[in-house]
Amino acid sequence: MYMKVTIVIPNYNGKHFMEPCLASLERQTCHDFKILVVDNASTDGSLEYMKENYPDIEVIALDKNYGFSKAVNVGIRHSRTPYVILLNNDTTVDPHYVEEMVGAIERSPRIFSVSSKMIQMYHPELIDSAGDLYTVIGWGICRGTGRPVTNYTKADEIFTACAGAAIYRRSAFEKIGYFDESHFAYLEDIDVGYRAKIYGYKNMYCPTALVYHVGSGTSGSKYNSFKVKLSARNSVYLNYKNMPLLQLILNLIPLVLGYLVKYAFFLKKGWGKDYKEGVTEGLKTMKAQKKVPFRLKHLLNYLMIEIELIVHTFSYAKDWLTRKLLKR
Repeated sequence: MYMKVTIVIPNYNGKHFMEPCLASLERQTCHDFKILVVDNASTDGSLEYMKENYPDIEVIALDKNYGFSKAVNVGIRHSRTPYVILLNNDTTVDPHYVEEMVGAIERSPRIFSVSSKMIQMYHPELIDSAGDLYTVIGWGICRGTGRPVTNYTKADEIFTACAGAAIYRRSAFEKIGYFDESHFAYLEDIDVGYRAKIYGYKNMYCPTALVYHVGSGTSGSKYNSFKVKLSARNSVYLNYKNMPLLQLILNLIPLVLGYLVKYAFFLKKGWGKDYKEGVTEGLKTMKAQKKVPFRLKHLLNYLMIEIELIVHTFSYAKDWLTRKLLKR
């Protein structure tokens, strides 16, 4: 049978998540897909569990924990289908999920990725993510988080897809590059989606592709030392790699302000030291990162991206103020 899509599930010590995730994939209305699990050297018996309970599902076992980016790159490169769905193991999907995702990405050859409507597993009345936005102050925004699930019902263009449950055009990776493995995890989806926009691709949101997400299935809580430090470092990488020198200079003041506000926030939460260490590491090692080569033919794309960054910043500020005022 001709397969349109490979579903790549990265796993690290997520044995307890695999059964509900795989069971939901068995109930799909569309069956033109293959499942591929990439295991980051789990120590919880995940490999043995898969071999015993799902012998027909291909599993690639890595020799150590290389992180999300490396794991999904291995899966993408191993795939032979036109499209690849990346799916976190701590999810379950609606029966129409694969059908909706494939239908959405097939609407245009210029679509690089499509983000699904991710719903909070234990609070199904609330959205977990409706795609990602990025701002001129260097903040990645998970669109719709905590909002009623009745919101975000229209398909529209977003800045980037959330890689926890998104479909990608496999051929585009050869053109723009794969997920940045130096990121290990966090912001790697914004980075690759940003690159795609530089090359003229679009990232879309599909409100009818529903995914229920536990959240922090591998790393633990919303904030921890590992996540705060890595996200801070990766944010420096993201800006340095994707913004040409002129754009970096133009955005220097808002970026610095963004980092200072974030530092103050994490200082209050008890993670200030970790955030500072992450930013410092990023600044020290950013020149080792491969910058997106500037090409004059991409100039209009850079201009449109800059406008998006500014618009997203003001819309986020408005949204934040509205929520604060409503709470009062």
